[in-house]
Amino acid sequence: MKRILITGASSGIGMHLCHSYLLAGWHVIACGRSLDKLEDAISNKHPHLTPCTFDINQPKQTIQTLKQFKSLDCVILNAGTCEYMDDPLSFDSGLFERVIQTNVIGTGYCLEGVISNIKPGGQLAIVSSSVTLLPLTRSEAYGASKAALDYLTRTLAIDLSPNNIAVSLIRPGFVDTALTQKNTFSMPGIITGEQACKYIMLGLEKRKLEINFPKLFFFTMNLLSFLPKTLWRKLAIKMIRTP
Repeated sequence: MKRILITGASSGIGMHLCHSYLLAGWHVIACGRSLDKLEDAISNKHPHLTPCTFDINQPKQTIQTLKQFKSLDCVILNAGTCEYMDDPLSFDSGLFERVIQTNVIGTGYCLEGVISNIKPGGQLAIVSSSVTLLPLTRSEAYGASKAALDYLTRTLAIDLSPNNIAVSLIRPGFVDTALTQKNTFSMPGIITGEQACKYIMLGLEKRKLEINFPKLFFFTMNLLSFLPKTLWRKLAIKMIRTP
């Protein structure tokens, strides 16, 4: 039986991935901060489910917990957070630190704990975002954290190749999750968690370097990224909402 470890499993994309991989006959190690939330999201009575709790922002706890899971066929580092910068003139360094800490440094803790336990021929996937294609209003912290994950994942894809570990960068558009439900702006092309899960599982099955979805949304964002920077800046400024 294949073994997969998924972080951020108590909600959103991570939760849907856990359900789908269990249905596909995998042994799933579902990781989250709260055992209660994990049990609410995924039935802990499933014989092929191992719930695992730790705080991604606690290095010793994260690393020591993950080191116990050996012989992994696939690891999906999905845990993360999103906060927006509402007032650039009162730059919130605390908010910036929180987002970078969870999305980037926390991912680094996970990598230290789990990367050596991936089998030769196994896979590692890191969930970033399509926000990295373009600079967008209020995304100073979130966008910067995800851009860091893009670079991290692409370099790992090179350096882990001699170890026969395939590395995939996952860049979703808008997905209907607890995080995006807090958004107060239009989310073009938004898809369900189930749809996102299908894109990810198919992409991993094909061992793709990058898994970008939904296709039309990503194509549009990618096309806009080729505009002259001065033109995109003018368009992006028009998206700013005044109080």
